[in-house]
Amino acid sequence: MLRIEKVAISDIYVPTARRKTLHPDTVRSLAEDILENGMKTPIQVRKDTNRYVLVEGLHRLEAAKWLGESTIDSYLVQARRH
Repeated sequence: MLRIEKVAISDIYVPTARRKTLHPDTVRSLAEDILENGMKTPIQVRKDTNRYVLVEGLHRLEAAKWLGESTIDSYLVQARRH
């Protein structure tokens, strides 16, 4: 079973190809939902040498940044590099 870990947002790297799929309107509405209801599903990251790499949850990550959060709930997963 996956365990939720708090990860510093500043330690998460977002691959360039994934950044291209970002929709600002989605981030804004998701941030509003997080304010009202909290984060429902943690993002997924994999451990790299000195950082974490985002696997899933770009819009949730950006919404947390937009809200001024310094950490985010994350699942640490095993994933192959893209």
